[in-house]
Amino acid sequence: MEKKKVTVPLVCHGHSRPVVDLFYSPITPDGFFLISASKDSSPMLRNGETGDWIGTFEGHKGAIWSSCLDTKALRAASASADFSAKLWDALTGDELHSFEHKHIVRACAFSDDTHFLLTGGVEKILRIFDLNRLDAQPRQVDNSPGSIRTVAWLHSDQMILSSCTETNGVRLWDLRSGKIVQTLETKSPVTSSEVSQDGRYITTADGSTVKFWDANHFGLVKSYVMPCNVESASLEPKHGNKFIAGGEDMWVHVFDFHTGEELGCNKGHHGPVHCVRFSPGGGSFASGSEDGTIRIWQTSPVTHDESDLLGSEPSGKVKAVADEVARKIESGLHIGGEGKTGDTDKATDA
Repeated sequence: MEKKKVTVPLVCHGHSRPVVDLFYSPITPDGFFLISASKDSSPMLRNGETGDWIGTFEGHKGAIWSSCLDTKALRAASASADFSAKLWDALTGDELHSFEHKHIVRACAFSDDTHFLLTGGVEKILRIFDLNRLDAQPRQVDNSPGSIRTVAWLHSDQMILSSCTETNGVRLWDLRSGKIVQTLETKSPVTSSEVSQDGRYITTADGSTVKFWDANHFGLVKSYVMPCNVESASLEPKHGNKFIAGGEDMWVHVFDFHTGEELGCNKGHHGPVHCVRFSPGGGSFASGSEDGTIRIWQTSPVTHDESDLLGSEPSGKVKAVADEVARKIESGLHIGGEGKTGDTDKATDA
């Protein structure tokens, strides 16, 4: 009788509190990178393939609810319970700017052209900051029906989507008018939203349901009931033939996109799974949990594209950043050692 294969993940330690958001950069000439948001107030940057720690961005005074990288992985952004969103140099760890808000910031996202940063949070206001004029006042898009939980850019930065903490559905905003032009209806608040790499689908998780929407016509394409309440879902980016979901049962489930059949169940976390994301090449995916760890799971042997780009050893920017990190650790500058969390969370968890 053939033995059942058990997937053994790469386990990434370092955060001292729950991991609540994960974001992969696109594949760059120097590989791809993973940034994590945690309630410990310190976003962490890692090699996306190996999970190796590169650096920690230090400066926030409250829980980090969201973090992201721009398309070239040169800058990072973070949204925090300390009423700020910060812009970082992803190579040195230096804080480039702090965008002050009047309440907890829950979500942030770089525009595809990297010129703008979108934020949203408890204030119920979407803000768009011009990264070429850091001191300029942001454009504000008001009238969100609730506290903003997730944000994303759509249609070459001409539209944005947002979901709310306690209000069902996803709102699509036309930036030309600043108005809601469409609402994707769900039965529960949407805790995770993702625009697919090819721009075809919007993936949402709401309660015990994962839905896929046509990103151009906004019709519902697929809707699947999950085995438990899930907090996050992600569509495989290369072929679009499977998706992952994680939630309260502490497992990361893999499903067939076309049929909804469960293909696998990855066990290992010791707390609810708050976030799951596929790597840009689809060869692996990451999960973040209440247990404070990130786990990177292989979907198959590393894909041809990724192995060609990355080889077996980190190179290029990864090595340069690692060297820079080592120098900064030795001199006690901006990027701290693994496991170092900076100031304790002094802001209320939202």
